[in-house]
Amino acid sequence: MYKATLVLPALFFLGLNLSAQQKTSAPEAPKTSASPAIPAEAIKQPNPVKSSPESLARAKKWWGLDCAMCHGAGGDGKGDVARDMKLTMVDFTDPATLKDKTDGELFYVIKNGNNDMPPEGTRVKTEENWDLVNYVRSLAKKKPEGDTKAQ
Repeated sequence: MYKATLVLPALFFLGLNLSAQQKTSAPEAPKTSASPAIPAEAIKQPNPVKSSPESLARAKKWWGLDCAMCHGAGGDGKGDVARDMKLTMVDFTDPATLKDKTDGELFYVIKNGNNDMPPEGTRVKTEENWDLVNYVRSLAKKKPEGDTKAQ
């Protein structure tokens, strides 16, 4: 009798929960890789921090702590966490990756996150966030002179 008084309410609540999930669950929309809309003022925001050895050194510390696990130590998108979670990351070593992105866009994504990427938010100071923008840009490998291969 005692067991029945504990089991029956648990089954009841479990049944309600399953019923509610079935009623409210719409067919899942296919996942897209589209980024959330970035406000126009963020896109136009210029980077006030010049890329310098000091800026890159500050950002490299943050990169090692927060970014490399997914984006890879060198920015190739092959970090351990990305591999374990089977995430497809962009390759920042490819100059074409950020060709059409403004510094303001990169700043916004670092600060606010993007898809599976968590936001840095207020964890990093504004200047450090700009340092990270400089660092991400520095990861692109320059094409050797005379390399005319189409990508």
